[in-house]
Amino acid sequence: MSKVFTITEGLENMGAVKTGGQGSVYKGKRTGEIITAVKLLPTPIVSQSEDDPHYRDFANEVKKLQRVNEEPNPHVVKILSYGVSETGCFPFIEMEFVDGPDLCDLLKESSVFSVKQTIQVAEQLAYALAHCHKQGVKHGDVKTNNVKFNQYTGNYVLIDFGLAILSDEERRTSLRYAGAIEFMAPEQNEGHLYFETDVYSYGIVLYELLAGRVPFPLNGNSETARNKVMVAHMEAPPPELLSLRHDNLPQDWDEEKRAAEMNVPAWLLSIVDKCLQKNPEDRFKNGEELYEAIVQHSTQFGTNEGSSLAALAYLDELKTLQKQLKQKEETIEALEANLYKQTQELDVLRSNGRETFPLKPAKRGVSKGAFVSLMVATTILTLLTIYSLFFQHRTAAAVSTTAADSTYVDSSVNVSAAKESRPHLPKASAEKPARKEITPEELLSKEAAIEKEKQKENSVVTGSDNANPAVRKAADTVRKKTLPADEKQDAPVEKKEEVKKEKDTTGSGN
Repeated sequence: MSKVFTITEGLENMGAVKTGGQGSVYKGKRTGEIITAVKLLPTPIVSQSEDDPHYRDFANEVKKLQRVNEEPNPHVVKILSYGVSETGCFPFIEMEFVDGPDLCDLLKESSVFSVKQTIQVAEQLAYALAHCHKQGVKHGDVKTNNVKFNQYTGNYVLIDFGLAILSDEERRTSLRYAGAIEFMAPEQNEGHLYFETDVYSYGIVLYELLAGRVPFPLNGNSETARNKVMVAHMEAPPPELLSLRHDNLPQDWDEEKRAAEMNVPAWLLSIVDKCLQKNPEDRFKNGEELYEAIVQHSTQFGTNEGSSLAALAYLDELKTLQKQLKQKEETIEALEANLYKQTQELDVLRSNGRETFPLKPAKRGVSKGAFVSLMVATTILTLLTIYSLFFQHRTAAAVSTTAADSTYVDSSVNVSAAKESRPHLPKASAEKPARKEITPEELLSKEAAIEKEKQKENSVVTGSDNANPAVRKAADTVRKKTLPADEKQDAPVEKKEEVKKEKDTTGSGN
């Protein structure tokens, strides 16, 4: 029964919590992270049809059990659902999971409960039984293991109604061979279950909290040992409670507290004694009657009796709360450390560029470094272009200047030569002559004259001695204008020589 198996669809099995004769309790998880407790009963059901009497009885008992949740009670576990497991066909009940220790666990930390704590448990557990009995539901398995302390609400909660849905025969067999016989009422040996049966088991719980042990403990799990305990429940009176309490007081309690805790109210001892009567008719009839007695006396205890004891009880409760607070703080510190570790791991992932999703949107465009590099390259290209254009412009200007100077010299020579070679022409009249048509013969004559003039110019530029004196004179004039200052000093001598030659030429001509 303790192995892990499938419960049903949508209900995950998270492992066994405890096992017993009435079945096993597993921790389950519903879809959506809802933790529940699942009680599996030991008798399988083959069919889930209403025609199967076993399934029909099971379903009827569960529906009756669910009535306890029609009116919410903070001290009664909630019944959520029921069904048959996929593996093994075991009937199960799904209940609320109460996170916290049960009374048996708390007794391992402290051998006995303080009077204040015992009264608190007595009141809340009696209220739970009153609620169930009012709905006609009998629990059938009240014990310290089935009363849990909810660490989130601070309430004691009655859990595990598994025995309540068994038939009389199943209940009788289960209790005889596997039940918690230390908490069973005498009538349960015959398989009977009454409201007074829950009252008897309730008295055993209070007895254990005050005395540190049950009145009839089980030594071993043999059938003989179990029968011995059952006979004691039916015939033997319970041991003297205060004597057992004195022997089992915690050693870490000081003398003052030990003395105060021995002052158990008489009304509380009286209620325990009435609950443990052998005859069901001598007990409280049901949980409602029991709860009224508890409330009546617990109120008087809180107002009129045992003020010093109450103060010590409050102090003890304060220590318990401080211990719980420390545990919560340790849990918070562990969570904070885990959060810090995860944050560090996330930072490492960011730095390595392996993060699945960026926290900031990616920027578009070029980076700052690329932009600066582009601007520098553009500036260099611009400067090179400007320098190239400037260099080409200077070269072209120099070539143009040289060509212009050459053209100026040539044109000056041509003009001077033309003036010397031509006869004196009359001044141009004010009126422009009419345009005359040029014949082909005249065009050829002009071209021949132009060619002749070019030959004369070439002879002047090359310095030929056969050149026309007038042409040479014009060429010298142009050359003097272009000569440097130091060369101009020789000009008069050259001029005299030219005049002399001109005279000689004129004389020879005459």
